[in-house]
Amino acid sequence: MKIKTKLNAGVGLLFLMIIILSALGGWFIFQLKKDTQNILVANYNTLQYSRNMLLAVEDLQTSPRASELFRKNLKLQKDNITEDGEREATERVSEQFKLLLENPENVNIQSTIRKEIAEIMQLNMAAIRTKSGVANLTAQNAIAFISIAGTVCFLIAFIVMLNLPSNIADPIRKLTMSIRQIANQNYQERVQFEGNSEFGELARSFNTMAEKLQEYSESRLDKILKGKKRIETLIDNMHDAVIGIDENRKVLFVNDEALRITGLKRENFVGKLIQDVAVTNDLVRKIITEIIAPQDLKNKQDVLKIFVAGKENYFEQEIVDINVVPTGEKESNLIGQVIMLRNITPFKELDLAKTRFLGTVSHEFKTPISSVKMGLQLLENKKVGQLNIEQSRLVAGIREDIDRLLKITGELLNITQLESGLVQLQIHPAKIETIVDSAVTANLTKAQAKNIEIKISIDEGLPEILADEDKTVWVLNNLINNAVKFSRENSEVSVSVFKNERDEAVFRIEDNGSGIGKKYREKIFERYFRVPDTLAEGTGLGLSISKELIESQNGKIWLEDSEDGAVFCFTIPLMT
Repeated sequence: MKIKTKLNAGVGLLFLMIIILSALGGWFIFQLKKDTQNILVANYNTLQYSRNMLLAVEDLQTSPRASELFRKNLKLQKDNITEDGEREATERVSEQFKLLLENPENVNIQSTIRKEIAEIMQLNMAAIRTKSGVANLTAQNAIAFISIAGTVCFLIAFIVMLNLPSNIADPIRKLTMSIRQIANQNYQERVQFEGNSEFGELARSFNTMAEKLQEYSESRLDKILKGKKRIETLIDNMHDAVIGIDENRKVLFVNDEALRITGLKRENFVGKLIQDVAVTNDLVRKIITEIIAPQDLKNKQDVLKIFVAGKENYFEQEIVDINVVPTGEKESNLIGQVIMLRNITPFKELDLAKTRFLGTVSHEFKTPISSVKMGLQLLENKKVGQLNIEQSRLVAGIREDIDRLLKITGELLNITQLESGLVQLQIHPAKIETIVDSAVTANLTKAQAKNIEIKISIDEGLPEILADEDKTVWVLNNLINNAVKFSRENSEVSVSVFKNERDEAVFRIEDNGSGIGKKYREKIFERYFRVPDTLAEGTGLGLSISKELIESQNGKIWLEDSEDGAVFCFTIPLMT
């Protein structure tokens, strides 16, 4: 049966039962009304007429209108004959009334009239009792029939209420569960609905779809397996170590390079939770630190140094989150991660060779430059000989070039020492005022040459800092030197020191120069970077060295946003 037919049948049956109950109740009400109306019209009126005639008989001798009242009610009574024997009694009353009119004082006639009227009243009273019994019987029948019909209707409605929704909802629920099975790639799922209803047609269409999906899935399985094998082969032949884990951190795959550097066997790696593997392998534990405990990445190394086959190897680690948007959904879900270790050993070796080369060249340059500088000092000595004006200018120019070369070689030596880890920091308590005074004093001459005022502001009550005093002075000196170099003449450079909420001393250097463009601010601390179109000369290493020195002292250096001029800040931990 069709769903529409079922709904129409159920609703129509309920509607029919309502009509039957309404019609049955209306019919019985009509019967009760008819019975009570008969009592009122036929018998009650006769009693009323009889009463009026009795009163008229009593007043016949005293009231001239009594005979007229009697005739009137007698006429009404003759028109209201409803019971057996009532007509004969009424005729006798009429005859006796005529005799009474002829002999008004005859007591016997009056008595006879009263008896006949009483007989009429008795007949109607008996009729009222009979009709009342009929009305009661009608009421009882009404209650019985309506109760039986109401009970039957209730049972039918209850059965319809239980069966009709389930007949519609159960197939929908079964179909929903089957659709979920298909969504989970269980293409063997089938639904069976009997009959020729819409659900039967839907079940046949659904089963046809499932069969086609199953056929398609089986036909594509070999291609999927080949594709999977191809991907596994590509991963195994990669020169970089690759480890794949799912959303539960279970190892899905690992290539040969990862097995080689970890020293593990594939059966002891694949299929295991990576944190369980990390318990017995220090390298794996170091690799997954970013996944397991991302809050501990403050001192994370950018490069991993791993000994493989007795040789130092350097790797860059990258963790890629794999997110997919399931079909039919909008939000992406994390289904796993891929850990990649890029072997940068050749680049690291080249970088170390470059560092050693720069260190050697800088060191070798320093000795002849110092000799040239000593020769210049001898030339400037008047005991050796007097120089003319042109010779003095040439010597001054040579001195400036030598000072520039010494500065460049010094910066190159510093950067090579930082890269090679040969710089030994002497961390100890140091006074902030001493560091600021040393750096400012070193730049006073240059500042006075451009008529630049260096303003110093240090908060009162600041404790000493934990730092390498010489290296901190070098950084502050470099920043003040840059501020003076790039500031306009007749301006000022502000040097202030204050405490932040992390119990650190913040050194803030602000100038009034042309500032640094927004597109260059992210690169300002890179090695050898110089802002284009700047007139001042330099190697581009000063800020890079400053960053290395500050961060090695557990501090931080940055460039603040400023519309006018440049504002550099760095922090050093305070004594607690």
